[in-house]
Amino acid sequence: MEVKLRKPLFVGAILYTLLILYFMFFAFSRLDHWNSDYGYTFILVPEGVPLRFPKLTFSWVYNFGNIAAFIPFGVVIPLLYRSSFGKFISLFVLTILVLETMQALTHLGSFDVNDVISNTLGAAIGFIAYKVGFSSKISYKKLIASAVSIGILLVGVIVISETINYVVAKRESPIQALHEVKEMNGTMPMTENLPSFTVAGKKIEPKMNVYNSEGDKSKSYTYILGNKKDVTFYSYFGIPDKGDSKGELTILVDGNQRVHYQYNEQYNNGAEPLDIPFYDKVNEITIIVSGNAKLWDVGFSEMKHWWE
Repeated sequence: MEVKLRKPLFVGAILYTLLILYFMFFAFSRLDHWNSDYGYTFILVPEGVPLRFPKLTFSWVYNFGNIAAFIPFGVVIPLLYRSSFGKFISLFVLTILVLETMQALTHLGSFDVNDVISNTLGAAIGFIAYKVGFSSKISYKKLIASAVSIGILLVGVIVISETINYVVAKRESPIQALHEVKEMNGTMPMTENLPSFTVAGKKIEPKMNVYNSEGDKSKSYTYILGNKKDVTFYSYFGIPDKGDSKGELTILVDGNQRVHYQYNEQYNNGAEPLDIPFYDKVNEITIIVSGNAKLWDVGFSEMKHWWE
C-alpha cells in the first residue's frame, strides 16, 4: 500500500472501531437498562444459527449487522498490517472474546457466543474479500470481484445456516392421544363408541376421547409423561346443552395448577379449543373435570429433533 494512503486508512479504521465500540457498549439504550442486581450474563452455548433467509424483522437486521459490520476489519487490518489468515483470525477472536467479556462484566450487555460466531464470520468474509481484491495491485475489476465475493459468501452463510437449522431444529411431533400414555389412578376416559352431543347449539362429534365426571361430583385423570419438554396440550372444552349448565376444568402440571375454567349459566361461550404450551419439563399431568363439563379430543405434541 502507498504510504500516502496508509494514514487516512489508519484514521478511518480508528474511527470505525470507535463506532463499533459505541454500538457494543452504549447503543440500544444500554445505559438506561444498566442494572447490576441481575448479575452477569454469559451465554456459552449457541442458541441459533448466524443468519437465516432475509426477513423484514429487527431480529434479521440485527443478525445481518452482526456479520456485515465486521467485514471491514477483515479488509482494513490486513491492508495495514500484512498477516496470514490464521494469525489475523486468532487475534480477532481473542479481541472479540475480551470485548464480549467486558460487556458482561460492565452490565452493558452479555457475553454471547452467538455474537462471537457472527462477528468472526464477518471478519473472515472481509479477509477473503481482501485476498480477492486488495492483496496485490488494486484494479477496478478486482474491486468488483471483491464485492461479488462478499455477496456470494453472505449467501453461503445463509444457505449453511438454513441447512444447519433444518437439521438440528426441533419440530412439532404429531398429536398423540393423552390416554395412550401411562395412567396413574386407573381412571380412563371414553375412547370407543364416543357419543355425540351439542354445545351452544353446535353438534360435537369427538374423534379421540371424552373426559367427564360421569355423574360424579368430580373426576381426576393423572398421566405420566416422563419429563417431556416443550409439550403442547390440545383439547376442546364445553358444557353440553342437555343437563346442568355448570362445570369446571382444572389442569395440574407436576402438582401446580396451570389451567382453571369455570362455567355457569352466565358464562358459556360454547366449545372452546385449548392450545396450551408447557415449556418446562412435564412429568405428571392431572385433569380434573367436575359438574356437566366435558373435555374431548385430548392430546399433546412435543418438540423433537428429526432423529427422535
